[in-house]
Amino acid sequence: MSGKTTLSQVSLIFACGTALFSDGYANNVIGSVNTLLKRVYGSDAITAHNYSTTLSSLAFAGTIVGMLTFGYLSDKVGRKFGMMTATGIVAFFSLLSAASSGAHHSLGGLLAMLSACRFLLGIGVGAEYPCGSVAASEQTEEPGIAKNAQHRWFALATNTMIDFGFVVGAFVPLVLYWICGLNHLRAVWRISLGLGAIPAAAVFIWRLKMEEPTRFKKDSMKRAKIPYWLILKRYWVGLTAICLTWFIYDFIVYPFGIYSSTVVDNVTGGSTSLSIVFGWNVVINLFYMPGTIGGAFIVDYLGPKYTMILGLLCQAVIGFIMSGLYVQLSNHIAAFAVVYGIFLSFGEVGPGNCLGLLASKTSPTAVRGQYYGIAAAVGKVGAFVGTWAFPPMINDFGGASSNRGNTGPFWVASALAILSATITFFFISPLSHDGMIEEDRKFREYLERHGYDTAQMGLGDELISEQDSEKSPDDLKV
Repeated sequence: MSGKTTLSQVSLIFACGTALFSDGYANNVIGSVNTLLKRVYGSDAITAHNYSTTLSSLAFAGTIVGMLTFGYLSDKVGRKFGMMTATGIVAFFSLLSAASSGAHHSLGGLLAMLSACRFLLGIGVGAEYPCGSVAASEQTEEPGIAKNAQHRWFALATNTMIDFGFVVGAFVPLVLYWICGLNHLRAVWRISLGLGAIPAAAVFIWRLKMEEPTRFKKDSMKRAKIPYWLILKRYWVGLTAICLTWFIYDFIVYPFGIYSSTVVDNVTGGSTSLSIVFGWNVVINLFYMPGTIGGAFIVDYLGPKYTMILGLLCQAVIGFIMSGLYVQLSNHIAAFAVVYGIFLSFGEVGPGNCLGLLASKTSPTAVRGQYYGIAAAVGKVGAFVGTWAFPPMINDFGGASSNRGNTGPFWVASALAILSATITFFFISPLSHDGMIEEDRKFREYLERHGYDTAQMGLGDELISEQDSEKSPDDLKV
C-alpha cells in the first residue's frame, strides 16, 4: 500500500460517497417544508391528516426498501449499477416532489402525491448506502491512499456529506424565503424540494466512467452461490451489535434533526417569523460539521470502535447537562443553540462517522452490500420509530409547552447513548487499517475449511490484471 495519498484516488472515494449529500438534504429539508406547509395551508388542516409525521416517516420507509433491495443488487449485479440507478431515482423524484399537486388542486391530493414521491425518493436514497458507501470503503484500501488516512477519507466522503446535506437542507429554505418573501411560500417549499435533483444529477455524471473496485473484482460472489448459513454463523454477533447501535443512533439523531424547527419555535416563544425559526435551525445544523470533520481526523488514531465510544459518552454527558439546565438555557437562545449543537456534534464524532466504517470494513466483500444494507436498514427503522415516538413522548412528559416535555427526550437520548457505548465496547471488534484485505483473506480460509470452492469467487483474473496495469509503479509499491 502506497504511503502517499493521491488526488485521483481521493476523488474516486468522493465520487462513490458524495451522493449521500442527497440523504441529508432530503431528510432535513422536509422539516422546513412541513413548517411552510402549515403556514400556507393552515396548521389545523395539515395536523388533521397527521401529514407532518407521515411525510417524514415515508421517506424512511422507502429508504429501508432501497437499502435491502440494493444491498442484494450491489453484491450480485455490481456497485456501479446500484450507484447509477440510485442517483437517477433521487434526481427524478426530487423534481416530481416539487411538482406535487392534487386533483382540482385539493390539499389532500397534494399531500398524498408528495407522500408517494417521498417514499420513492427514499428508495433511491437508501440504495446509496449499500452501493455508494460500500464502494467508497473499498476504494479507501486501493493503492494511492495512505494507511493512516483510510478511515478519514471514508468518513469525509460519506457521513460528512450527509451532514453537509443537513446544513444545506436547513439553509436553502431560508435563502429562498429571503428571495421570495412571505407572499410566495408555495414557491419556497417547491423549489426547496426540487433543488435536491441538482447534486444527484451532478454525481450521476461524475460516476459515468467509474469501474468496479478491485476488492469487488477479486472477492465478490457475483457469479457464485452465496453460502448464507456459513456467513451467518461467522458474522451474526458483530452484525447484531452494529444493527443495535445504528438503531439507537438514528432513533436519536433523525427526530432531533427533523424537529429542530419545532424545538427552536418553542425556545423563541412561538415566534411567527420564519427568518428567526429557519435561522436558528441553520445555526443548530451547522454543529454537525465540526463533529464529523473533527471526528474524521480522530478515527484513524483511536480506531472506529473507541472513537465511537468516546463520542457516545460525551453526547450522553451533554444531554444530561442540557436536561438539568434546560430552564436556564431556554432563557438564552444562543446558549441553548450552542449546547444543543454540541449534543448533535458529539453524535457525529462517534456513531455518525464510525458506524459506516464498522459495517463496511468488518464484513467480507462477497456480502458487504447486504451486510451494510441490513445494518443501515435497522438504523432507519430506528429513525422511523423515532419520528413517531417523539411527539407522544413529549406529550407524556407534559407537552411541548412544559419544561419536562422538552427535556424528556434528552434524558432518553442520553441513556440510550450510554447503552450504545456499552454494546460497542463488549460486542464490536476493533478495526485496523487494511482491514478489508485481511478480512477477505480470513473469510476465504473459513469457507475453504467448510468445503466451499473459493475458486468461483471474483470476476476473473484478467479484469484485475487489466486494472492493475493502468496504475503507475508508485501506486503499486507496498
